[in-house]
Amino acid sequence: MDRNVRILGAPTDYGANRRGVDMGPSAIRYGGLTSQLESAGVSVTDAGDLTVPHHATRDADAGAENAKHIQEVEEVCTALADAVSTSISDGETPLALGGDHSIAIGSMVGSARDADIGVVWFDAHGDFNTPETSPSGNVHGMPLAAALGIGDFAGVEWANAAGLKEENVAIVGLRDVDRNEAAAIRDTDVTAYTMSDIDERGITEVTQDALDVATSGTDGIHVSLDLDWLDPREAPGVGTPVRGGATYREAHAAMELVAKSDALRSLELVEVNPILDQHNETATLATELAASAFGKRIL
Repeated sequence: MDRNVRILGAPTDYGANRRGVDMGPSAIRYGGLTSQLESAGVSVTDAGDLTVPHHATRDADAGAENAKHIQEVEEVCTALADAVSTSISDGETPLALGGDHSIAIGSMVGSARDADIGVVWFDAHGDFNTPETSPSGNVHGMPLAAALGIGDFAGVEWANAAGLKEENVAIVGLRDVDRNEAAAIRDTDVTAYTMSDIDERGITEVTQDALDVATSGTDGIHVSLDLDWLDPREAPGVGTPVRGGATYREAHAAMELVAKSDALRSLELVEVNPILDQHNETATLATELAASAFGKRIL
């Protein structure tokens, strides 16, 4: 695969409910990201980390209870959207490193700028809440709804991905979805596959169907990989672990199909929390999965 990859760090934890995920980009780099990507046959440029707002009174000054730190999330996502769009314009494939999953708003907005894109969302959670429906107010549970302009996010320019349509979004591996969130997903044209679907049909069939959804009539796809998609025994260093997730080999098989599609426009790795990790195991796994998504093979 002849690609130039640009790494973009977004070290934020504003969208999450636990501290530490802002160190995810550093942990992923330390886990050997550049060497893994180079082993997949791509050239790599590391553009470093975005400058993100910090303040000592994070929890005491969260802002609106139904969308905590939304101003900080907007600032980071606006900068990330510009960086992702510039990378694509320069002929490079952006690889965004989170940070919590709220950064995906910026990734999708940037990837969908002047293009029609699809999205494949590998996650235990739907991330389809809005400020109105969220039980926690944590924005890392809202990025898909935000990008699609659902509910409170309708007409919110910085958060809406103009070139993204519901019918080109596929969520893979759901196993922990809020009641109102599930209803919202059912009310859209988004395609959702639960872990039960993977149990019944297998990871390759489900992932291929998801890729078909995302690539139909689009210019390319954005892939969002939340490390809590995997079972906690495989990826312990995440903020919201849920038992019963994808196995190591299932995750690699899915990423290998992403590479085989030759449709990857942008990628992100999110929710690695080194404070909760064991020997940087989750961050290292993230680097391996990124390499598979960019074409690394056993033979």
